[in-house]
Amino acid sequence: MLLTAKGISKHFGVNPVLQDAGFSVHEGEILGLIGPNGAGKTTLFECLAGLIPADSGEVSFCGQRLDAGHRKGSLFYLPDGIRPWPDQTVAWALSFFEALFGRPQGEGAALAESLRLTALLRSRVGSLSKGESKRVLLAMGLLTPHPLLLLDEPFDGLDFRQTRDVMALLATVRTQGRTLFLSIHQLTDAARVCDRLVLLSRGRVAGEGTLAELRAQAGLPEGGLEEVFLALT
Repeated sequence: MLLTAKGISKHFGVNPVLQDAGFSVHEGEILGLIGPNGAGKTTLFECLAGLIPADSGEVSFCGQRLDAGHRKGSLFYLPDGIRPWPDQTVAWALSFFEALFGRPQGEGAALAESLRLTALLRSRVGSLSKGESKRVLLAMGLLTPHPLLLLDEPFDGLDFRQTRDVMALLATVRTQGRTLFLSIHQLTDAARVCDRLVLLSRGRVAGEGTLAELRAQAGLPEGGLEEVFLALT
């Protein structure tokens, strides 16, 4: 087991956002955190990454409890909707991440080609569309060396072809030994790319497992992910 979370709870004022959330992340898998907007997915990622303190709960990595202040060495969290260094070019941002994490020179350019970003390398980050920015952020995240990569809404803003390309790239990354934890609200995308799923509803984990295992939990042998999610939540 790569990572285990137990009893993660978080309140903002009197409003409970996460309630005793627990799940596991297996090494070398693509795990999907599934739920509608407002389910608590981003808050859960921020608690896991140590960006905000959880009210209770614990996180273990490779069997050892991992305090919030030490998690940045084991996992890298890529938030949704950020635009770092808006005045710099895409090429500069990718080169910076190469140098920052000691990656081979040219790896950023190779990722840019895989993500259809080559024509944008001279563009400033702040000038990019939502989908273009999302693909640049993904390339930056994939340049990090951390064994576990948390991606918040990696397909948001992408068209069908771009989503397909990103899914193929993530599948390749998984086969190379990287573990990916994706927050996704589009159930169709989740069913296509994820090995296992964590269902989050109103801050609670309603189910965890493969689609076949979740179907069994829901008593729906032929149900799709949407039907299974509704049955379990």
